[in-house]
Amino acid sequence: MHNVITQEALTRRAHWVEEIRRLSGNFGDDTDRLKLALESDIQRGGAGALLDHLRLCGDIPESYGHDSSEEKLYSKYTDTLIAQAFRFVGLKSLVLTTRADVADVEVFAQTYSFIADGKAFRLSRTAKNQKDFKVQAMHRWKHGKDYAMVVCPIYQLPTKSSQIYQQASASNVCLFTYSHLAVLISFSLFEGGKRTEALIHEIFKVIPTLNPSKDAAAYWLPLNRTMLAFSSRISDLWQQEKQASVESIAAAKAEGLAFLAQERERIMRMSHDEAVAALLKVHKIENRIAVIQTISDNRLLDIR
Repeated sequence: MHNVITQEALTRRAHWVEEIRRLSGNFGDDTDRLKLALESDIQRGGAGALLDHLRLCGDIPESYGHDSSEEKLYSKYTDTLIAQAFRFVGLKSLVLTTRADVADVEVFAQTYSFIADGKAFRLSRTAKNQKDFKVQAMHRWKHGKDYAMVVCPIYQLPTKSSQIYQQASASNVCLFTYSHLAVLISFSLFEGGKRTEALIHEIFKVIPTLNPSKDAAAYWLPLNRTMLAFSSRISDLWQQEKQASVESIAAAKAEGLAFLAQERERIMRMSHDEAVAALLKVHKIENRIAVIQTISDNRLLDIR
C-alpha cells in the first residue's frame, strides 16, 4: 500500500512549524496573519493541502517552548484549520479572538449550529486529564448553539476508560478527531456539501442518545457506526484515514526525536558558562527576581 502521507505533506508540515515560529510575537496581529496565510495555502492546494494539515496538526512541535508565543499561536492554527475544514464542506464558520467564556470556533449550517475547539498535545507529554479536553467548558459555552465539538488527535485519546467520555455523553458534547474530520473532507468531494452537512448533523444527534459511561468503546462504537452506515463510500475513506493515522504517529515521532537529539547535542557542546546561563534562563531566575523586587507595601492598613 502506498503512503497516504506524502513527502509533500511532510514538507508542508515543516514549513508551517517554521511559519508559526516566524509569525509569533504579537498574539492579536499574529492570529490575523496566520488566518490569512492558512486560508491562502488551502485555496492554492485545495483538498490535498487541507488533508495534509489535518493529518499532521495534532502534535505541538517539541521545538516550541512551553507557554511560548509559538505554542499559543499553534492553538489558533488548529482552530483556524477546523474552521477552514467546515467551510470547505460548505458550512459557514468563524474563529473568535475573544478569550473568556466562549469557544474558539463557531460553525453554522442551514438547520443547526455548533461551537468547536481544536486540541493539540506535545508527543512527549505524559499525563493528560479531563480538563485538557475542556468538555464541560464547551457545554457551558454553547450560548444558544445546538451542539459543541472538541476535535483531538486520535492517538492522544484514551482507548479504554476515561471520564471525558462520560462528560461528553452527559453534556451533549461531541468528541471528534482530526482523522474523522479528514473523512468528512474526502466524503464531501464525492457526495457534496449538502450530504456532508447532513452527515455532520447525524453525528451530533448520536451523542445525546448515549448512556453516560467512561467506556471508550461505548462512546466510539455508535459514532463510528453512524458514519460508516451513512454511505457505502465512507468505508474506503475510513481505511485511508486509518493508514494515515499510523503514518502520522511515525511522522510526529520522527519530528520530535530529531529535535530532541539536536538539543542534546547542543547542550553537550556548551561551555561551562553557557550551560550555567542556560540553566538560569530555564528557571527564569532573573524574571522572578524582578517580580519580587516590584513588591512593596500597598498601605492598605493606612485606610482607617
